[in-house]
Amino acid sequence: MDRDISTSIQVLTPPRLTILLVSAMALSYEILLMRLFAIVQYHHFAYMVISIGLLGYGASGTFLVFFRQRFLQRFSAALIGNILLFGIAAVACYLGGQHLLFNPDEIFWDNRQWLKLFGLYILLAMPFFFAANCIALAFSRFRQSISEIYAADLVGAGLGSVLVIGLLFVLFAHKVLLLLGSMIFVVGAVAWLELRQQPRWPALLFIGAAAVFALLPAAWTEPAISPYKGLSQQMRIQGSWIVEEKSSPLALLTVVENSLVPLRYAPGLSLTAESEPPAQVGIFMDGDSLNVITRFPGDRADLAYLDKLATALPYHLCGPRDILVLGAGGGSDILQALYFNTPNITAVELNPQVVQLVRERAEFSGHLFDRENVRLHTGEARSFVSGSSQEFDLIQVPMLDSYSSSAAGLYALNENYLYTVEAVQEYFNHLAPAGYLGMSRWVKLPPRDTLKLFATAVEALKGLGIEAYANHLVMIRSWQSAFLLVKKSPFSRDEISLVKNFCRERLFDLVYYPGMERQEANRYNILHQPYFYDGAASLLGEDSAGFIARYKFNIRPGTDDRPYFANYFKWQALREILKLRGQGGMVLLESGYLVLVITLVQAIAASLVLVLLPVVARPYEPVPEAGWSRARIAAYFLAIGLGFLFLEIAFMQKFILYLGHPLYAAAVVLAVFLVFAGMGSQYGKAKKIHVKWPVAGIIIMGAVDLLVANLLFDAFNWLPLFLKIPLAVLMLGPLAFCMGMPFPLALTGVGADVPDQIPWAWAVNGCASVIAAVLAALLAVHFGFTAVVVAALVLYGFAAAVFAAGHKLKGG
Repeated sequence: MDRDISTSIQVLTPPRLTILLVSAMALSYEILLMRLFAIVQYHHFAYMVISIGLLGYGASGTFLVFFRQRFLQRFSAALIGNILLFGIAAVACYLGGQHLLFNPDEIFWDNRQWLKLFGLYILLAMPFFFAANCIALAFSRFRQSISEIYAADLVGAGLGSVLVIGLLFVLFAHKVLLLLGSMIFVVGAVAWLELRQQPRWPALLFIGAAAVFALLPAAWTEPAISPYKGLSQQMRIQGSWIVEEKSSPLALLTVVENSLVPLRYAPGLSLTAESEPPAQVGIFMDGDSLNVITRFPGDRADLAYLDKLATALPYHLCGPRDILVLGAGGGSDILQALYFNTPNITAVELNPQVVQLVRERAEFSGHLFDRENVRLHTGEARSFVSGSSQEFDLIQVPMLDSYSSSAAGLYALNENYLYTVEAVQEYFNHLAPAGYLGMSRWVKLPPRDTLKLFATAVEALKGLGIEAYANHLVMIRSWQSAFLLVKKSPFSRDEISLVKNFCRERLFDLVYYPGMERQEANRYNILHQPYFYDGAASLLGEDSAGFIARYKFNIRPGTDDRPYFANYFKWQALREILKLRGQGGMVLLESGYLVLVITLVQAIAASLVLVLLPVVARPYEPVPEAGWSRARIAAYFLAIGLGFLFLEIAFMQKFILYLGHPLYAAAVVLAVFLVFAGMGSQYGKAKKIHVKWPVAGIIIMGAVDLLVANLLFDAFNWLPLFLKIPLAVLMLGPLAFCMGMPFPLALTGVGADVPDQIPWAWAVNGCASVIAAVLAALLAVHFGFTAVVVAALVLYGFAAAVFAAGHKLKGG
């Protein structure tokens, strides 16, 4: 049969356009799932979405081990059929996943959630399974053109990652889903024509069938937002209604009003406050993080409640003339600055649609963003600070996450570059000689993020060479929030006296000030022990490292290499917390982190089944003269599968700081890696390069990128996004170009030696990638991005050694 197939290869040329389009749709769908996960759940779950997609690719390879010959006999029908099934599954499997109602909040007290997660994992892998069948069948059918097909696959994937970002600017995410389903059916028509099927008119039927997706009821595809997210809770309150929604790749913004039970959002408001906030309009980001637009007709007396917030402290210590707000949102911190007659207010907001919503309500908000003394910049906060030469009397970093999600540990995997050691140092360096940095966090028990924030400030000051760092810190807490104040110069006795008076008048508790005694803590919002003071004092003590190591939660300061501020999980505390199951102790678990661990276990289990099933079911008879044995195939394709995804995931996460948002980072990094890898694949075939040369390039370029990344980010982070992208291409392109060669070069060798093993090599590589997508995220949380990149370079070196050993055995 193989000989017959080989002779018939000349009849058809590889359907490169079809493969390019299928791959583009698969990557568009993958990034769209990240956006939908961010709306429905609390995190974009990029690692899990990529793992899901690659599980489909691995399953495809295993499936074709058993059915390859049957499908190759009907290649055209099999290819077109899988495209159509891909289109149907892309929509149907997402809708089915909505009905599973998986909720990470409940995963450790409702055992059904484990099964739901597994079901979701398998269900969402199905569309990728059908897409991967198209590519794997093309590899087997045209094994002399593997590099060309692989290049079309990668270039298409890169283009798809850009396409979906563009679509998300003009359509809501759930409508993009239906559009992709329709577009995949059109790809089926393209395949019919490219494969020269007769008659040609059925291609029109595929295009007509694509219109069916537009007829689906809108309610079927609208994201089923978690019932525990802030928007779901708000909509349970009588009188709440959604006024408006705006969508972009950055966030789904939902504007909510309530005339029966008016919104009154002022986190940490003192219990002594005699006035309440004016009327407010709520803005929920991805159904959770709440910002408010507050009514401000111009009378400052209406804003008196802002003096009763912990964030008012710096205004009582000095009269700041120039302040910077990193995260303008609906403008609450700008209003507070206006209340205290601040002459110059600079604010930064990442999402232009938030700015638009405030400006559309100019009369309601008092033309807040267009006042003479307010300068608003749209962009990423760290980028703005990097590019600014101005010094500020006060820099405010407001709370940007919701209390309920933060308390449940659902942000544990969110890359947050606002709270790293390097970020605090950058803010500090932009303060005037007597300037203040103010940072707010929610109060949780046992203390976690408040102590982690304090530890981060201590580490930042140490890194700047400030010896008496304890004299630069003050922290206070209300019943709900904590506020850390870092001063460029040491706090004076007069300032400390003002801090005490401020707290006494508002019934706020002192957490730390220079020279504070233990008995001064825990006076108003009384706890069993002065936990916050004890923690702060320990972090300033000689054994601070020992305290961090012994503490039941992870309060080690985050860095730009490991920017997981909200990850407080420690394995040593797991047993103790599990004993409290059913007694309220499960809220102490960081469920976001544990979902990652469970996903890794599932990925490993699924991958082992997919890789070992062909070994058990179809014993392999070695070909004596072949250089590629099953063991060698497994070792080589496992190594490059892990290595490729390690590099991709690590740089995707690292570039969030540079590009400003996880989805932008995912789209740009994926596009660069895949398009340049496709170019590398074509070049490798044309030049007949040995694997050792591209691997040497990968190791050299990977090491260079790792060493220069932070330098480039520091030098160019101030640039606008459209100028940052070409620099990202220049940085990652050469590395990705080299990464495109090892897979097709080896797979071509497998096709020449043992063609029956092409699907199994595809399966091993896919399953390795399934594990790598999740494992890379887990390693980054614990050891940082640098460790993940180094591990990837070692894996590529191992793969080159395996390839060379096989050639020696064969005599090549």
